[in-house]
Amino acid sequence: MSEELSYKEALDELNSIIQKIESDEIDMDELSNIVKRALFLVNLCKSKLKKTEDELQGMFNELNS
Repeated sequence: MSEELSYKEALDELNSIIQKIESDEIDMDELSNIVKRALFLVNLCKSKLKKTEDELQGMFNELNS
């Protein structure tokens, strides 16, 4: 799973997965794969948030030095 999704695309897909799970649209045979995909998307979002946080912190540090 090395595809490059934007944060918004990943978040939109996560929301779609949540809706499917909550509405019982996913059968038990698919559930494991869907949860694996959701975990991948959550980790991708966390990584993008951390990268943005680090970049912003670096900019703020430059302003304060």
